[in-house]
Amino acid sequence: MEHNFRLEALIKKGIIYFLATLWLIISIYPIIFLVLNSLKSNSDFFSGNAWDFPVTWMFENYMAVIEQDFIRYTLNSLVTVGISLVILVLAGSLAGFGLSRIRFRFRNLLYLLFVGGLTIPIHITLIPVYNLTRILGIYDSLGALIGPFVAFNLPVTVFILTSFMGELPRSLEEAAYMDGATRLQVYWNIVLPISRPAVTAVVILDAVVLWNEFIFPLVLINSEKYRPLTLALWNFQGEFTAKIPLMMASLVLASLPLFTIYAIARERLIEGMVVGAVKG
Repeated sequence: MEHNFRLEALIKKGIIYFLATLWLIISIYPIIFLVLNSLKSNSDFFSGNAWDFPVTWMFENYMAVIEQDFIRYTLNSLVTVGISLVILVLAGSLAGFGLSRIRFRFRNLLYLLFVGGLTIPIHITLIPVYNLTRILGIYDSLGALIGPFVAFNLPVTVFILTSFMGELPRSLEEAAYMDGATRLQVYWNIVLPISRPAVTAVVILDAVVLWNEFIFPLVLINSEKYRPLTLALWNFQGEFTAKIPLMMASLVLASLPLFTIYAIARERLIEGMVVGAVKG
C-alpha cells in the first residue's frame, strides 16, 4: 500500500514537472525568437528561416537602435508611466480605503460606477479624448497621455485595492481611532502599508499595460520628440520595406525595464496574488 502511495506521488510530481517545463518552453519561445532575430541583418531575416541562427551576428543592431533617439523615447515612456502610476496608486488606494473602510450613502453605487469603467472600450473614447486635449491645450505633449492613462486604468486599480482592503481586520484601525488618529492617518500609517502586496501587484499590472499602450500615443502625440517607445518602431519602417531586426532589437531593449521591475518586485507580486486568492 505504501509503495502504491509513493508511486502515485511520484507520478503526480512528474506530471507537475512536465507541465511546468512545457509552460516554461511556451513562455520563453517568443523571447528566444525576438533575441535571435534581433541579431540578424535585414537580408538574412528575409532570405532565411526565422529560426536559423544569424549568418553574421549583428550586435551593432542594438547600437543602431540606441542612436535613433532611443534614450529620449525611453525617458518619455518613463515619465508618462511613472507619473501615471503615482496618481493611480494614490487615487486608487484612497478610493479603495473609502469604499472598503468607510460606510456612507451611495457607497455601493459609487463602487459600481468605478467597476463599470472596466466595460468601456477604449476605442469609442478616442474622439472625445482627442477633442478634450485640444480644448485643454495639451495636445501633442506628454501631459496629454497621463489623463487617459490614469482614467482607463483606475477602475481595475480601485477594484483590486478595494477588494484587498475590504478583507483587512478592522481591529487595527479601531485601536488607532481610539488613540485619536484621523482617517487620513489610519489610511497612510496602517491600511496602506498593510496593503503593500496588493499595491505592488497593481503597480506591475498597470505598468505593463501603460508601457505597451499604443493607441493613445498614436492619436494624441504628433511631434517626434514626445513619442514614447511604442511609437519609436516607426523609425525602422520605410516606405517599401521595414528593418525587422532593428525592430526586434528595440523590442528587446524596451522590455528590459519591465523585466527589471518584475525581478525586483516578483516576491511581493506573488504574495499579493496569493493573499488575494486566500482571502477571496
